[in-house]
Amino acid sequence: MGKLFGTDGIRGIVGENLTADLAFRVGQAIAVVLQEEKGSRPTVVIGKDTRISSDMLESALMAGICDMGGDVKPVGTIPTPAVAYLSRQERADAGIVISASHNPYEHNGIKVFSGQGYKLSDAVEARIEERILSDAPLKHRTRGEIGRRHHGMRQLKRDYIDFVASTVESDLAGLKILVDCANGASSATAPELFGRFKAHTDFIHKDPDGVNINSRCGSTHLGDLAAQVVRGGYDIGVAFDGDADRCLLVDETGAEIDGDKVMAVCALDMKQRGKLNGNTIVATVMSNLGLHEFCRVNGLELICTNVGDRNVLEKMLEKDFRIGGEQSGHTIFTELETTGDGEVTALQFLQVLAESRKRASELVSVCAAYPQVLVNVEVPHSGGVKEKIMASEELRAAVKAKETELAGAGRVLVRASGTEALIRVMVEAKTEEIAGQVAEELAGFIKSLNF
Repeated sequence: MGKLFGTDGIRGIVGENLTADLAFRVGQAIAVVLQEEKGSRPTVVIGKDTRISSDMLESALMAGICDMGGDVKPVGTIPTPAVAYLSRQERADAGIVISASHNPYEHNGIKVFSGQGYKLSDAVEARIEERILSDAPLKHRTRGEIGRRHHGMRQLKRDYIDFVASTVESDLAGLKILVDCANGASSATAPELFGRFKAHTDFIHKDPDGVNINSRCGSTHLGDLAAQVVRGGYDIGVAFDGDADRCLLVDETGAEIDGDKVMAVCALDMKQRGKLNGNTIVATVMSNLGLHEFCRVNGLELICTNVGDRNVLEKMLEKDFRIGGEQSGHTIFTELETTGDGEVTALQFLQVLAESRKRASELVSVCAAYPQVLVNVEVPHSGGVKEKIMASEELRAAVKAKETELAGAGRVLVRASGTEALIRVMVEAKTEEIAGQVAEELAGFIKSLNF
């Protein structure tokens, strides 16, 4: 991967390594490369989340694109998958999302979709990055060659909500739902979307102020949602992250329903309806052993890729598989969309729940969850420390020793975060106590390494 683009676009702390100047340059580079690809004026759809810095970065990106003769269609605050969907609908040449997903408000990012709604290929990203980093002068457009900002884009948000609502046939009658919008992008769409169904739906954390996105709420902080679901007698709680491309849930007891369980429930329903191509779920190496057991019991195949929804999607498209995702809540339904969509995922699960007439806890009991502990180890941002640690023989030996200790009754996975200065240590074992002890010992070992 290049110097700017990581596994999920360009990410950074705004004002430090992600600035308005850089965003302007990114806009210029995207417009230039798209014009080279197309041979004429490109059009770019732009959406953003609710961070205080998103307006500034949006303005800089639009200025850069227009400076190079590209047109822009800003759709305002909207979930990431909406940009992918609207890029296709509007036959745009690309879509840009300004968001740092589940990260705190001081972070932000720039993610680029192709006109087909997929993440950009490595080759195109490399060309854009080369333009950004190059000292070669760019030819500023003038007179009628300057790009334009299109206005009147509010209808596009409604088009996206129409689409998401159309992905289910159930009216969800009888359900009492509590939705946590994470003070993020779903605050702009979820109330209208869920209001179209007969379920009783209430909302929390839907009042963004620029700095409260993901703050003790949303899919990365389920505690408040769980407590309010139990206290309010709700059937189910739904939690989105900051850009609403992922969804986790809690059952009526407040217990977490992670991405593995969501895939299990939805895949079983798809199989019964003859919609599960290849009888296969595509997951990642982070998926719980319980999902493996679920697939064996139900005659399904489970294919595991490296971590990252991009890797999952590539495998799904390769074999035309219809459901895949990550334990963290990115779930992809390729029959419906080109990327993970938290609101689509929620509706797919809620439809199964409504039609089953079961409690959520009973519905997800088909997929057990083995005790799993994840410990994040902070490492320095610079100097390639994360990469050096992951390449070290000492770490390999330590992991192998812990796997031997578990004697086949668990597993260990150590990986570097693609978007943060973290090394993630995941351990599964017979008990949470064992898993936690092994994870903490490995985390301590990583901290002791000197690079």
